[in-house]
Amino acid sequence: MSGQHDKTSVAAISILASGGMAAAKFVVGIAIGSLALISEALHSSIDLVATIITWAVVRVSDKPADDEHHYGHGKLESISALGVTALLYVLAGGILVQSYSHLREGTPPPTISAVPFVVLVIDIVVNLWRARALHRAARETRSEALAADALHFASDVMGSCAVIVGLILAACGFWWGDAAAAAAVAVMIALLGLRMARSTVQTLLDRAPEGAQEKATAAIRSVPGVIDVERLRVRMVGATTFIDTIAKVPRTYPIDRVEEIKRNAQAAVTKTFGDADLTFTAVPVARDNETVRDRIMVIAHNSGLAIHHVTVHDLGGKLIVGIDLEVNAEMALEAAHDVANTLERKIQEEFGADVEVDVHIEPLEPELPFGVDAAPERVQTIAAALTEYAAGGEIHDIHNVRVRDTEGGEIVNFHCRATPSMSVIRVHEQVDAIERRLRRAFPSVKRVISHAEPPRA
Repeated sequence: MSGQHDKTSVAAISILASGGMAAAKFVVGIAIGSLALISEALHSSIDLVATIITWAVVRVSDKPADDEHHYGHGKLESISALGVTALLYVLAGGILVQSYSHLREGTPPPTISAVPFVVLVIDIVVNLWRARALHRAARETRSEALAADALHFASDVMGSCAVIVGLILAACGFWWGDAAAAAAVAVMIALLGLRMARSTVQTLLDRAPEGAQEKATAAIRSVPGVIDVERLRVRMVGATTFIDTIAKVPRTYPIDRVEEIKRNAQAAVTKTFGDADLTFTAVPVARDNETVRDRIMVIAHNSGLAIHHVTVHDLGGKLIVGIDLEVNAEMALEAAHDVANTLERKIQEEFGADVEVDVHIEPLEPELPFGVDAAPERVQTIAAALTEYAAGGEIHDIHNVRVRDTEGGEIVNFHCRATPSMSVIRVHEQVDAIERRLRRAFPSVKRVISHAEPPRA
């Protein structure tokens, strides 16, 4: 809202200044009979119309997107700038025709006094202030309409200087000086219109701002998880930079990780461009450092299958793959076998027909089995057994023992400690031995879940 307030405030001040200076130059130009001064007054009148249009447009262009304008209303600024350009060309053509008429007919020079010079000097000072204020506001708010207005007032300074030169020539006895100055004003107006038209048309044609594609690509590539940017397009709508990109991400990443990459990419382009709107399309690709296990997990994930305990062996160039596949416990064996065969076939398509795949089918644990906490006496009994089985070994400090009775049997959870330097495989072997002893001693225990941790600091 502060950016919109700045734009509308500067535009409103410009209206008052344009109206006052245009009237002063027109009155003085008529009084002394100066075509150049009248032409410059008409130029300022066009600027007045332009600033009124700008003031109206910037109040609308900052409105957010709605159901009918999905990219907002920023293009109104470009359309208004194009309309002002057309007015400038009409004015330039009229001034050139009148200048030619004066030169051909030998119209008497204007009456020279100090008044027009005072008016023109004041006009130059006012226009320099307005151009600077508008240019600063346009740069801060990235407003095309304000930038066009700033260019108008900068050209007014040049026009006023040309009129001063023409009046000086007329005072020195060169009768054609005033008409020539008017023609110079017309040429400057035409050149200004050409510059404005080129910039505005490029915006309407969605030409990417200079260097924007490189900056956006670098910002997105800097986001962790982005492998590369496959395609990137940039367009400007008002002050908003719209970026559309297709980026490559690792296919092994879960959806929530990919969404995090998208959020980080939006933050990166916002930091680079300020007001930016990013459309991010993620393309999953295989990385060069993917392991065989990674690739198998991707195959299973894309097939909607739950697998674990994937083992891979390389026997002289031949892959041996073992997989535990979880399926619905109530599924018929024939259907489960078909699922396993499909998984095996997809793995062979990925690695070659000579890969050896064995799939162990096991029932998928129910997601929410009914259970209750076991009696304290039962928990103490199992905790004592776990402590006994761990005695003398590398696993110690059995704690946080929990036992739950479920429809399928007892589930035991416990924590233990091990030497920090122990390898994961060694810890697993030691804990697994304790779990097996517990299940043999307590047949009602269906599952044992342990959590090993280093000693407290």
